[in-house]
Amino acid sequence: MSDELLGTEADASDLVFESAIRPQSLVEFIGQTKVREQIQLLIDAATMQQRTADHILLAGPPGLGKTTLAMIVAQESKRPLRMTSGPAIQHAGDLAAVLSSLSAGEVLFIDEIHRMSRSAEEMLYLAMEDFRVDVMVGKGAGATSISLDLDPFTLVGATTRSGLLPNPLRDRFGFTANLDFYSDHELEQVVSRAAKLMHLEIDRDSVGSIASRSRGTPRIANRLLRRVRDFALVNSGGIVSESTVQSALNLYEVDAMGLDRLDRLVLETLILRFEGKPVGLSTLSVAIGEEPDTIETVVEPFLLRIGLIARTARGRQATVAGYKHLGITPPSGFTGLFD
Repeated sequence: MSDELLGTEADASDLVFESAIRPQSLVEFIGQTKVREQIQLLIDAATMQQRTADHILLAGPPGLGKTTLAMIVAQESKRPLRMTSGPAIQHAGDLAAVLSSLSAGEVLFIDEIHRMSRSAEEMLYLAMEDFRVDVMVGKGAGATSISLDLDPFTLVGATTRSGLLPNPLRDRFGFTANLDFYSDHELEQVVSRAAKLMHLEIDRDSVGSIASRSRGTPRIANRLLRRVRDFALVNSGGIVSESTVQSALNLYEVDAMGLDRLDRLVLETLILRFEGKPVGLSTLSVAIGEEPDTIETVVEPFLLRIGLIARTARGRQATVAGYKHLGITPPSGFTGLFD
């Protein structure tokens, strides 16, 4: 069998896996209890009144289930789903083409909605409120505006940076759901459910070990489980034990708190290279050879949340907890904010 065909089958297998573990209803969805109740109420009210559900904004860090919730909204509303993303909508005409092709009651999901162009955002204001768009035809003095009526639809927007959304757009959503990081107990449920769907035998201690390293994020939990599954398949005949989990995650450089290689590199650079002194983002970026945006959006939020670094007026600094995590004794007099 050719390598190309093997690759195609592997890709297909991955797609089947992702589809299989994705919850299909609010009942199956683990965690975000309050958000699930609120969305269920919106759907039930719309169904009883025979209208489209209000527009929904899903805000929160990556990997918490925003795309899954959008799919569930369409599924439980018994409506078709159209999916696109903010970066794909860079002109008002792009958005007009999408909106004008929607059928009555359809759910439109726009991922990373904060990355739409400003002209598209302004067109979306009118579409969300009055279900129409104004399209400019022609150029210069001869240009005219044509108003197109739209069928009623439900917009579900997802964003990892809700602060970048303009207020007029944010205000037009009937409901904003702020998704929280998961507890270890909820992540254990996520891992157990995925393992069952994978027909993988795994004990409670192994489930807890994976959950505790998942940074409060189901997507990471599922990814780590797959790596453990692969390691067990190659090295222990598919049998998963606590030692298997430890060995697998050590191989992939994921430590007991969930820090990966890049997380530790940032922490080590702050402590060892800059001797615990405040460091600006651009300086830190150059020191480790990583883009500032990656540090600020991928690495920093987790390290801040678990208290291993702090942001001060003068820059980023490691905390006492950060020193202890690396097994390094903090300098004498390193107190106050960093206790």
